[in-house]
Amino acid sequence: MVSMGFGRRSEDSAVNGPRVNVVAIAILLGAIGLGMAGSIAIGDYLPLFAMMVVGVVLMPSPRIAQQWERAIVLRFGRFVGLRGPGLFWIVPFVDRVSSWIDQRTITTSFAAEQTLTSDTVPVNVDAVLFWMVHDAERAALEVQDYSQAVSWAAQTALRDIIGRTTLTDLLRGRERIESELQNLIDQRSNPWGVTVSSVEMRDVVIPGALQDAMSREAQAAREKQARIILGQAEMEIAHSFREAAKSYHQDPTALHLRAMNMLYEGLKEKGALMVIPSSAVDSMGLGGLVGAAALRQEHLAASGPPSSRLQRSGEEGRKTE
Repeated sequence: MVSMGFGRRSEDSAVNGPRVNVVAIAILLGAIGLGMAGSIAIGDYLPLFAMMVVGVVLMPSPRIAQQWERAIVLRFGRFVGLRGPGLFWIVPFVDRVSSWIDQRTITTSFAAEQTLTSDTVPVNVDAVLFWMVHDAERAALEVQDYSQAVSWAAQTALRDIIGRTTLTDLLRGRERIESELQNLIDQRSNPWGVTVSSVEMRDVVIPGALQDAMSREAQAAREKQARIILGQAEMEIAHSFREAAKSYHQDPTALHLRAMNMLYEGLKEKGALMVIPSSAVDSMGLGGLVGAAALRQEHLAASGPPSSRLQRSGEEGRKTE
């Protein structure tokens, strides 16, 4: 199912319709004026009727084309040339303007609905085509309705490209698809005197169920990446610990210094408690060090601030009484 719309300018709807031609009106009024003058001069209405007929006959002769238009002139059905822009003349009842070609940039919106990609996913794609007529003669003579032909060429090209593209490429490679679409439409429309300026994909709509599945897949991929990063960090930490163990094994003094630093960091706060495995105490000779640290902690607790010592002395005196 396909849909299309034309972004033509408002005045294009009246391109082939009746046009107000001030030059033709001026010719008619001038002929009537001359006829009235002749009728007054000779006292007869015949000159007035004759000049009115001449004015009506000459009215179709002058034509005016806008700056962006070209007129296709046929003489007895044969193409005789392009006219415009500005004022031009044709032979009444012999020549006729078959069509007016707009050479401005024209926008055409088109869409492909429920079109299957190469991996059998139905999608809806909206796009906009920017094109213009570079050869007015071919646009008028080689195709019946060049605007509709360009629109249908864009429709079929879009469906062809979607049919041979996967959903992932359609979502990620928009610039490449737009370039391919422009080249394909340009190849089909060049024989009609039409050139494609650009193609822009406005929106790609996929089914709601597939959107949920893709969201869950993306979330799972992010979680997987996070766990991989965590595992790599654990491996780096384990490698660092292994290198540190080799260094300590070769230098027991460094191991003892590290143990002393650990005890200092753990016991420098009052009331701190450290649990050390007995095997570590035996292997690193920390028994005396731990005892010294405990005595130091007890001494610090006993020699608290003066206020606390006075308070303890008062309590002991009350107990003695």
